[in-house]
Amino acid sequence: MVQLGRRLGLGLEPLKLMRIEGGRERQYLERHPPADPGVLGLEDHADPALADLAQERELARLHRSEQERARESERITEEVTRNMPTGLLLLSAKGAITSANPAAETALGFTGMQYRAYSEVLGADSDLSNMLTIHRAEVQYIKPSGDVRQLGVTISPIKRAVPNYSRPNTDAPIALATTDIKVIGALCLMSDLTELTDLQRQIRWKENLATLGEMSAGIAHEFKNALATISGYAQMIRHEAPAGDLLENSEKILEQTRALTHVVTEFLRFARPLELSYEAVPVGALIDRVAEEIQEAAPGCIIRAEGDFMEIPCDEALLRQALLNLTRNAAEAVRDRGAAGRVTISGSVQDRLGRPWQRLAVSDNGPGIPDQDLSKIFLPFYTTKSEGTGLGLAVVQKVAMQHGGAIEARNHTDGGAEFILWLPLRQEALPQAFAPVATRA
Repeated sequence: MVQLGRRLGLGLEPLKLMRIEGGRERQYLERHPPADPGVLGLEDHADPALADLAQERELARLHRSEQERARESERITEEVTRNMPTGLLLLSAKGAITSANPAAETALGFTGMQYRAYSEVLGADSDLSNMLTIHRAEVQYIKPSGDVRQLGVTISPIKRAVPNYSRPNTDAPIALATTDIKVIGALCLMSDLTELTDLQRQIRWKENLATLGEMSAGIAHEFKNALATISGYAQMIRHEAPAGDLLENSEKILEQTRALTHVVTEFLRFARPLELSYEAVPVGALIDRVAEEIQEAAPGCIIRAEGDFMEIPCDEALLRQALLNLTRNAAEAVRDRGAAGRVTISGSVQDRLGRPWQRLAVSDNGPGIPDQDLSKIFLPFYTTKSEGTGLGLAVVQKVAMQHGGAIEARNHTDGGAEFILWLPLRQEALPQAFAPVATRA
């Protein structure tokens, strides 16, 4: 038989295939007959042995062809999974990650997730770890770098039909086969909705600001009229009153009216739409002037600048105001540390969403921002200081967003706070990419 196979140029593979596969080759041939019946050699070989060998040769060729098609299908599936923009995780029934595509690694900020526990990679307290029983949700996820991402996640169980041989009736001569549905894992699809969520938040913020500006104009006018009247009467009392309690009380009234007038003026300035005057501004020189000005006002701490600063299109006066607010806050945060107080203004250029951005970070080694205040610090009039209007950071946020950028705030794990200002290196007619974010690093 072997000699006949060699004489026909078949080799040993068809014979091995015949021994291994048993009678399935004939079944396969019946389902997939060749286009030319003579290709099996049945017409040329009257000898049954030669006919069988010719048939096995064709079956081996068909088998190899099926294997190649299967490998090609597997390669295409891998390419699709690798290049799809949606993150994909495959989980086993025990919660281990068996597969993760690059989009999932980018969204989660992890690499090498295979064969690690789902909760171990994402953290036991993560919203993602606690939603395996939920089919669809939008969750907030904090990457290892501290960035906050808004993810749309869909969880789908992977089920398999498993035969179950049972004998519900003991009198039955044989076991009856039934089918059970068993969950063998889960498919997790995730889309990064951060930019979309931020854009929606920015639209709401601008709408609220426009409404606030319309309302504030009339209200502030009435406030100023009333304050002017109170201040006028207080000045008359101060000029006519003799020394004593009446004179002291008139001074207090004037002091409070001046403070309230300042708040109203700042509020009007905040609510008024900004008119940007764009020009090419060398950020490095601007940072040096800001650092020098704050250093003179707070000589007890050390203020330094480092990193890469580019020339960007912006309104120099507004950007200077935003940087002054951030640097002044940082210097005040380290006031109690004396000579050990440090304020650092660092710059770098990073690519986000296919665009180059100037990243300006103002960090300090002070006590940091209390967790309960971290999500509120950009709200107008919210302040933790005994003196202040609570508009400083709100103004920074407005300046950043009017330039198409963003402001972020976070605490360092080793102490201190950091404010990150993002500004585009070139202005484009595109929606803003980010919204103010406050996180704990």
